[in-house]
Amino acid sequence: MKRLIYLLSLGFFALSLQAQNVVEDMVEQLVETDDGIDQAVWEERLEELSYLREQPLNINTISKQQLELFPFLSARLIENTLYYLYRYGPMKTDKELMMVEDMDLETCRLLRQFVYVGEVEEKHRRPSLATILQYGRHEVSTRVDVPMYERRGYKEDVYEGSPLAHNLRYQFRYSDRVMVGVTAAKDAGEPFFAGRNAKGYDSYSPYFYLRDFGRIKALALGNYRLSYGYGMVVNTNFSMGKTFMLSTLDNRVQGIRKHSSTDEYNYLQGGALSYDLGRRWSVDAFYSNRRMDGNLSDAGEITSIKKDGLHRRDLEWDKHNTFRSRVLGGNVAYDGRYVDVGATVAYQHLGRRLNPTPHDYNRYYARGCDFLNVGVGYRAVWRRLTLQGETAADKDGHLAMMNTIRYNGLSDWQLMLMQRYYEAAYASLLARGVGESSSVQNESGVYLGVEGRLMRYVRASLYADYFYFPWYRYQVSKKETTGFDGGAQLIYSPRGAFSLLARYRYKRKYHDHTPEGADKATLPFTTQRLKLQVDYRLSSCLTLRSSADASHVRYQGCPASVGVLLGQSVGYDGGRLPLQVDVSFAWFDTDDYDSRLYASERGVLYSFSTPSFYGEGHRVSGVVRWAFTPHVVLQLKLGATHYRDRDVIGSGYDRIAGSDKWDVNCLLRLKF
Repeated sequence: MKRLIYLLSLGFFALSLQAQNVVEDMVEQLVETDDGIDQAVWEERLEELSYLREQPLNINTISKQQLELFPFLSARLIENTLYYLYRYGPMKTDKELMMVEDMDLETCRLLRQFVYVGEVEEKHRRPSLATILQYGRHEVSTRVDVPMYERRGYKEDVYEGSPLAHNLRYQFRYSDRVMVGVTAAKDAGEPFFAGRNAKGYDSYSPYFYLRDFGRIKALALGNYRLSYGYGMVVNTNFSMGKTFMLSTLDNRVQGIRKHSSTDEYNYLQGGALSYDLGRRWSVDAFYSNRRMDGNLSDAGEITSIKKDGLHRRDLEWDKHNTFRSRVLGGNVAYDGRYVDVGATVAYQHLGRRLNPTPHDYNRYYARGCDFLNVGVGYRAVWRRLTLQGETAADKDGHLAMMNTIRYNGLSDWQLMLMQRYYEAAYASLLARGVGESSSVQNESGVYLGVEGRLMRYVRASLYADYFYFPWYRYQVSKKETTGFDGGAQLIYSPRGAFSLLARYRYKRKYHDHTPEGADKATLPFTTQRLKLQVDYRLSSCLTLRSSADASHVRYQGCPASVGVLLGQSVGYDGGRLPLQVDVSFAWFDTDDYDSRLYASERGVLYSFSTPSFYGEGHRVSGVVRWAFTPHVVLQLKLGATHYRDRDVIGSGYDRIAGSDKWDVNCLLRLKF
């Protein structure tokens, strides 16, 4: 205990510190409430928000698509903001934001970081090519991740490349209306201009994106993302999942977006166009033709689609670009003040037949070469009630639907009821929805959430989600299982410099388990997690965050396992000095992997990490960001994890001999 207190004290009074960036704070809070979040997609979202932090949007000319970029805005608040501008005209000062219906002080504070009050005439100007080239900005960044350890795969020469991971990004950008760039990435262990990879980087993501040019709402060429409705037909974009924050649960980036992250799976490749037909009508069309990774059977059929993008050894290279995927589709939408409606159709053809190896749990998985999905999305507003949803069908008539009813009451209270029904046999490779998993298949559920202000300085959130699986699931050898997921959260913020968060989450569902000395059985598995967090700003330069996490997990009839994690971070902003430093410390003690805990920590630009910890040990990390000039920024992160209960970390070819794991991340950004 004395050693623990000493280490925490070091974290508290460390000299290397960093300020809490508003963008990263927001992303970190959202990540911690969703265990299944796609970090690669969030990194792209973080890139977009970071740019808007530096180049804010004119609130008087802002569009619905631009407001959807902010994950802290609900769909209703977006509509209320646009209606306020329509009814009362341009804002004269940002203080008018508080006059928008349902706007609260915290949301207003966040929005002010990304918008400004400007002239309305800016909206009607169509920039010429000369203007774009003159005022556009170039950005080049490169990142290198250096592991200070050696995995088994390198010792035995199984991995063909070096242990370094690095990427290179270039982007030309004119406001948020013209974006051209390419992202190149190499994962650790992949060859670079060697072996089977003679092209250099393992993946390249080129893109051209145009927005708001005359009747062209959006045009994407190269790699891009799509999302319509609740993702029942197609969603390769950002997805919130279940969270405590009802105000953001139905916030989705709709339509066409560029793909500039290092994610090698969730994107389309080809072209997409969104065209404004006038009178609130629009039509979208998209086409994609790309090669994908998959595992093939002896008969040449696809048994599984490979999604991790890793090509380090022979077995992984054998799955590289084994089949081609073609996607063709479109969307027609009416965007009204009180009623929205849209229809989406997507057809996908695979160059080889998809036929997973038969098991009980995958009997209804998508099979074949051709997939056709059609869906209708809708939204209706009546006073303080909002009905929103989407219903979709595949080519065989199997259904998937999501519906929500939201009531925005007085005194900043809101109530949401969400229903989902995904047939076990619904087949779509492009769909991603809200549920226990992102897969739109074999699940039904009802979600009820309440959020509002209990007292002047206390905000409360409460949710309960009951779900049902009609068929077997992976590692669940029982049909017709049920589950429950619920939680409560309180945030106490008496003033801007201090806040206290308390969060409790309970989940119960079935899972296969083999108790000691007994046969395998499908048992109820209960998980309970508790989090306490205190944020305090000592001065304009110095901030502190202390946290305590606990977990309690148990299979019915078996002994429970528990886990504890204590964390401390300190941030320092150099003020006039172009220096930001952040140091974090985490001490953990868990009984096993099931009782593992997560701790968010700062990363270099456009990235973050939420490592999981199990066993006994501690982790220390520090990030230094130095802006040599407004155009040159260097960032360096050093992290070290020490385990006290093992002398080997990991397994298989990723195994590390020893009890320590050190890593270094370095990023250089040039803007001109």
